[in-house]
Amino acid sequence: MALSEGIPVYSSDERELGRVEHVLAAPKVDIFDGIVIDRSRLPGGHRFVDAPEVDEIFERGVLLKITAEEAQGLPTPEANPATMSADPGDLEGGELEHKLRRAWEKISGRG
Repeated sequence: MALSEGIPVYSSDERELGRVEHVLAAPKVDIFDGIVIDRSRLPGGHRFVDAPEVDEIFERGVLLKITAEEAQGLPTPEANPATMSADPGDLEGGELEHKLRRAWEKISGRG
């Protein structure tokens, strides 16, 4: 992907909405999640554009599928949610383990 910061972003009705501030992507696995645009020269003007709302990416601009009016509702970018993980030991004695054990006993003819 050759999308640089500072490239103008246009609505489907050809109005300039802002400039590319950041690209959310994982090029090594070919994932494009969206872009963050800067809608103003003042702080707090950043908005997130989800990948399905991006129509075309050109060397000198980005064209969105949404109108300028629809772009007014674009969300502000937020930090990613925390990652959760679980170990097999986390389930010991829990309700889920009990239900799974009962189901296995019924399936296997032991219960």
